[in-house]
Amino acid sequence: MFVKPAILSALAVFIFGIVAAVSASAQVYPTRPVTIVIPFPPGSNTDGVGRLLAQKLSVSLGRPVIVENRPGGAGGTVGAKLVADALPDGHTLLYSSPGPLVVAPAIYKDVGYDPVKNFIPIATTFSIAQMLVVNPAVPVRSIGELVAYAKAKPGKINYASPGYGTQPHLLGEMFKLAAGIEIVHVPYKGPAPAITDLLAGQVQMYFDTVGILLPHIQAGKLRALAVAEESRDPQLPDVPTTVESGFPKLQATYWSGLLAPAGTSVTIVKRLNADINDAMKSKEIEAMLASLSAKPKLGSPDAFAAFMAAETQKWAATVKAGGITAE
Repeated sequence: MFVKPAILSALAVFIFGIVAAVSASAQVYPTRPVTIVIPFPPGSNTDGVGRLLAQKLSVSLGRPVIVENRPGGAGGTVGAKLVADALPDGHTLLYSSPGPLVVAPAIYKDVGYDPVKNFIPIATTFSIAQMLVVNPAVPVRSIGELVAYAKAKPGKINYASPGYGTQPHLLGEMFKLAAGIEIVHVPYKGPAPAITDLLAGQVQMYFDTVGILLPHIQAGKLRALAVAEESRDPQLPDVPTTVESGFPKLQATYWSGLLAPAGTSVTIVKRLNADINDAMKSKEIEAMLASLSAKPKLGSPDAFAAFMAAETQKWAATVKAGGITAE
């Protein structure tokens, strides 16, 4: 079939125009205010860091960066779906912790998006180690002693979580499977009521971040058994890690990162990654992270993608092994 030169020429001009437009839009990004969606209510660690990060990005991007809290759904899935369905132009971003990205999709059949197919990772920002604590009335001072105590009282040890399908819940299940013990999960609506009942002795053990639990440990109201990471926490130098305690796979951190809708320009993603990494080095954000017992977690979009893939595999395996299903 013969195509007239004039048609080919017009087609070439059309294609060139599209490429030029895409290139130009990436170069002038952003063209309007940028919205960072946080899929949880105000007040979380992610929310606090996200708001300070938005201030820094407003300066580097030269446009207002607005934080919008969109809680709801199973583990924050409403806000995540909102961003998954947004235009892939870099003006709507997701700032999320593990729940909507690597936990909820493993538990719930249809969250309305695929974390791998519908998002492009931009940058991780920080991580906080999880740790295991018990009420001081429990007569144990190590994970080994807790395992022996639980085996002697099967089904009598209750462990709290801030909600079904949360990371502390899955950590409790991971511990239960690894230790071969029978402990009972008691879900709450957030960490505050869980800790209240833990302090009162209504539940006996709990996993949560060092930052949340540290004041209660220092006050002698909770006993720390182990930090669920490879290295000890400098604020709790006498508390061993789960690795040292004989449970090398019992590790988890609460982390947060920014993502964009799939199809977002690589140029925009790289720009945002560089600006985020610079912002996370600021004195203001470093001070906030220190107050949360958090560590900066900087890196490339590819590093974030690989980390998220590993997290997805780990928690999906825990969900399957523990027979955890949607409630």
